[in-house]
Amino acid sequence: MTEAASADTRARIVVLARTWLGTPYHHQASVRGAGADCLGLLRGVYAELYGTEPEAPPPYTPSWAEDRGQETLRDAAARHLVPLEPGAAEPGDVLLFRWRDRLPAKHCGILSGTSHMIHAYDGHAVVETWIPPAWSRRIAYAFRFPEPSPEPSPEFPT
Repeated sequence: MTEAASADTRARIVVLARTWLGTPYHHQASVRGAGADCLGLLRGVYAELYGTEPEAPPPYTPSWAEDRGQETLRDAAARHLVPLEPGAAEPGDVLLFRWRDRLPAKHCGILSGTSHMIHAYDGHAVVETWIPPAWSRRIAYAFRFPEPSPEPSPEFPT
């Protein structure tokens, strides 16, 4: 799975992400309809697309980025997704946000339109929202899901 997702796959990702709308916010959770944080939404969509989560995240606190000062979210995304320039992101791609200069990126969402994304954040269910200019300025990284491997074709007896 190293090739970047096609337009059809990215459209499917948006459809999958929208099935999470209304899922209550719950720190570290990734269960559609029951609870998810921003990473949990991303993990859940990934699992629905590929059949399994990319990796189990370690326990993390709400202030993990500030506490560790490492680009943990970016590094994990780079292990499983295809990096892009943020300006090249299209619907179905993943955006990572840095809330303060010199701090690591700690929020993610799935782009659902040219100026909208699906994400979860403290106090809010999974929502599809407009990306205001203040948030756009905070986009630190963008990634594209890899193209899923084609299903193996059944072998027919000769």
